[in-house]
Amino acid sequence: MKLETELIKIQSKSAFSNKEYLTLAIPLIVSGISTPILGAVDTAVVGRMPDPSFIGGVAVGTLIFNTMYWLLGFLRVSTTGFTSQAQGSNNEMEMTLSFLRPMVISVMFGLFFIAMQYPILQVAVYLVGASDTVTNHAETYFLIRIWGAPFTLLSYVIIGWLVGLGKVRLSLTTQIFMNVLNIILNFIFVLGFGFGVAGVASATLISEISAVLFGLLMIFRAKQIHISKVRGNMILETTPLRKMLKVNRDLFLRTVCLLTMTVIFTAKGASMGEVTLAANAILLQIHYLIAYFFGGFANASSIMVGRAIGSKDEDLYKRAFILSAQWGISSAIVLSICILIWGEYVVSLFTTISIVKEIAINLLIWMIIFPFVGFWYAQLEGIFSGATEAKFIRNSIILALLVFFIANWLFIPLYQNNGLWLAFILFMLSRSVFLWMYVPTLRKNIGVFENKL
Repeated sequence: MKLETELIKIQSKSAFSNKEYLTLAIPLIVSGISTPILGAVDTAVVGRMPDPSFIGGVAVGTLIFNTMYWLLGFLRVSTTGFTSQAQGSNNEMEMTLSFLRPMVISVMFGLFFIAMQYPILQVAVYLVGASDTVTNHAETYFLIRIWGAPFTLLSYVIIGWLVGLGKVRLSLTTQIFMNVLNIILNFIFVLGFGFGVAGVASATLISEISAVLFGLLMIFRAKQIHISKVRGNMILETTPLRKMLKVNRDLFLRTVCLLTMTVIFTAKGASMGEVTLAANAILLQIHYLIAYFFGGFANASSIMVGRAIGSKDEDLYKRAFILSAQWGISSAIVLSICILIWGEYVVSLFTTISIVKEIAINLLIWMIIFPFVGFWYAQLEGIFSGATEAKFIRNSIILALLVFFIANWLFIPLYQNNGLWLAFILFMLSRSVFLWMYVPTLRKNIGVFENKL
């Protein structure tokens, strides 16, 4: 565990260098990108089929799961924040409890989703309003993959906990295992056996379950969990449980706003036809890859801020702002240039349908713009999450959603699908601007640096 030892050692140094930041961030970037690769591989595999309804069906099915699981995305974000703070204060018992508390919540919600699968499916299909063919494919995808709900949510806790401890190699290994297995099974089930959308869903289900079992095995082999010392009343202890639920409530509402935007975006695209829906689905997959790339920097900053608060290290807190901004803007420039040069090739990896490819290529300008707004909100959300000050994240995205509604109303009648993408970009920009306005009050709310020992 050489890498983990190095990460723990550098947290106490006041001069956190660019090299040390990248040592932390790069594995987290690779680990983060592996998450949207699941959806990207699914889209690319069905994109080899002759009918765009296959892409649309997987896109709608994926949207339903994103809606469900993103609502519980706080399990990963808050687990990282609380775990990094517990490690910063060298509290081993609290590190264990920061894993067990959200684990119980994840299992409960996973079982709830399975029990409510048919009402969830009916409501989702009604809201999206896609064609009958797309809907049939989406239903097939959903009814298979839903059985992995408890495992998917458990994976959020596992990844969040490992990231919070800075154990990036274990996090990275777990997610790479899941994605390699998913890719192999996709090719076997879809391109080999011709199972179509059912094969895509089955491959994802098996890979998600296998990844959780693999992750738990790695955690217990590393002997970082001290369950034998835990008593039931510790998990339900009022003060830390109330704080966790408060942070999770705010992150939950943040995700509700994000998913409201995503559902409206997908539904508007679906109303413009199957081809437009398929083209938008491809660009959304590219957007997810970029967003999760920046998520690696956000996770690194979240770890730094959490440890800074736990150890009352103000210099480390300040460096989190500087380093995440420097590397975020540099990466945004590089990514935009890459999309400008190789964007058409990337689109071709997702589909061989000429009309879908043509529309997606014409929309690439929005993916060239996106990195410049994407890095900013990712940087800030990472910092606020590490400080477990989620109410500011909640407030900023509520305001951004209002901007999205207004932009939809103004620009879609004028520019159709381009107007929809303009509203999307304005939503992302607004998240950044409104959250930035809360930065001056963040340090005051944390309060630990005024009482440094």
